[in-house]
Amino acid sequence: MPSETLARDDLFDAAFLDRLRSLAVRLRKRRSLMRRGAQSTPATGFTREFKDYRHYTPREDYRAIDWRLYARLDKLFVRLYEETQELNLHILVDTSGSMAEPFGEKRRQALRFAVALAYLGLAGQQRVSLHSLNDTVRQELPPLRGQGNIEKIIQAATRLKYGGFTDLERGFTEFRPTRQRYGVIFVISDFFGRDVNTAAEAVKRAAAWPGECHFVQILHPEERQPSLEGEVELTEVETGEKRRFWLTRRDMQRYVDSFDAFCENLARECAAHRIDFMQCGAEEPFEDRFLDLLNRGSALAGGV
Repeated sequence: MPSETLARDDLFDAAFLDRLRSLAVRLRKRRSLMRRGAQSTPATGFTREFKDYRHYTPREDYRAIDWRLYARLDKLFVRLYEETQELNLHILVDTSGSMAEPFGEKRRQALRFAVALAYLGLAGQQRVSLHSLNDTVRQELPPLRGQGNIEKIIQAATRLKYGGFTDLERGFTEFRPTRQRYGVIFVISDFFGRDVNTAAEAVKRAAAWPGECHFVQILHPEERQPSLEGEVELTEVETGEKRRFWLTRRDMQRYVDSFDAFCENLARECAAHRIDFMQCGAEEPFEDRFLDLLNRGSALAGGV
């Protein structure tokens, strides 16, 4: 049943965190090679970390002088600081019925993305919060900080219950990320709603969120091109509604065209509102696709 929780081992095998650490190292090395010169960000909420010394010059604020160093060296130096951004990382996971049935691989892939993003946020000393998304948005955990809290994230992820329908417009309207600090928001969903236009309309609500926003669409190949023909009975997993159809090859091609148009419209609306959009197959290799997501550009990845 969609409402059932998953055992930890069904989602995260014993080597999962080791692979996350390896991914973080690979990402850090790749970012360090790409980083050149000073970088700016629209974010607020900085902390100051000591970086280096330089000689004191006239007309500088004497309060910046390191007097302890002067006592040892009899020379005037000022301390240099590097400003470090503290981010609020919000992770929204779709827990509607279509994310668990009939293709449980979607749930597994989505939760792996969620836990991996949370791990990077905690490792970078960011404040991480986990939310479930179905008929509304619910905060599953208060904001956490510190790498030692990854186990709480994993436990919360395994306890998530799936079922019901997704109300994207309501959920995106009710979601209120903090305005006190710059946020990075990841929405992990198939973005299926009661109408094909629902997702595109919901994008406009997300565009009002303060911060950097990413949409990750998790799909199964059978959802785009199902192996159906002839007389079939279909059950809508989110509402339980059942209908009988007689499907021809022409009908199935029309379905494929409509499905592709739905995804293309969602991607187009995201681009128009400066929301990063990435599509991921439920059966694709997780590590490769996760790196693809971060390499698209994110303040989260820059802080690792």
